[in-house]
Amino acid sequence: MKVLIRGRYGSADVLRVDEVPEPSIGDDDVLVRVRAASVNGADAENLRGTPMVRIAGPFRPSVKVLGSDIAGIVESVGAKVTRFKPGEAVFGDLFDSGFGAFAEYARAPEKALMPKPADLSFEDAATLPQAALLALQGLRDGDPVEAGQKVLLNGAGGGAGSFAIQIAKAFGAHVTAVDSAMKLDMMRSIGADAVIDYAEQDFTRSELVYDRILDFQSHRSPSDYRRVLAPDGTCLLVGGSTRRILQAHAVGVRLSMSSGQRLGLLMWRTNDEEDLGYLVDLVLAGTVTPVIDRVYALNEAAEALRRTDAGEVPGKVVITM
Repeated sequence: MKVLIRGRYGSADVLRVDEVPEPSIGDDDVLVRVRAASVNGADAENLRGTPMVRIAGPFRPSVKVLGSDIAGIVESVGAKVTRFKPGEAVFGDLFDSGFGAFAEYARAPEKALMPKPADLSFEDAATLPQAALLALQGLRDGDPVEAGQKVLLNGAGGGAGSFAIQIAKAFGAHVTAVDSAMKLDMMRSIGADAVIDYAEQDFTRSELVYDRILDFQSHRSPSDYRRVLAPDGTCLLVGGSTRRILQAHAVGVRLSMSSGQRLGLLMWRTNDEEDLGYLVDLVLAGTVTPVIDRVYALNEAAEALRRTDAGEVPGKVVITM
């Protein structure tokens, strides 16, 4: 089978399409013939080998084939698999099970998959498991966003951010979206009430305050967030550098004890079937539409990773096999 593979950390230049044997599956696994896979920020981080990634592979990557979000057809199942049969359409996230989606076939634990509705395209299904789930949980976990609240989304023009804009609007919130100038029109088109070009305006120096801040970039200090967070507001970081993660944890614990503000990391729950089912319903109802900037063939996938790593993608890019 064809795969997009790498042997070392680096830029997208280290990626190549190669032929390898189909993955073998265990008793609890499903072999999926991949129809579509989407690119996430986690793929770009793994490609480069950030400090957190290098814990598992200090010098050479432990993950050779990237890609975690898949949608495809069940090819075969392990002896203990009861939920799926060959020929059924499925989708899910391989983040917890070793990646491997940028390939013609991928091994997935049964628990990482759920049925794909016939009315949901493979391309749209492949965008949901990671990016849309992060957006939903970031807006609903803890104190869920309510109608009339003010929400700020930093990095709102990417995959998770483009879902977060639409979900927050579905909840009735007023949404301010922050990203680069090239993504402003897209963010307006999917419902953002206000947009900010981060190169022209520092949202942490605004006189406005927000009930919920969801930051997909996480480059700011805790004091920056506190300035524009409502007295009982919540700020959640989605990833970021190790330093910012540690800062957010330490300051967040103190804040929760001394004030009504909450600062912390999003505790992401992968492949939450209830949440994914809710997202599928939003998409099928037309309330949320995956923003797919471009669909790439597998032999073009290195460019998809390069653009994602450079922050050049409005919404998501999808790779089809």
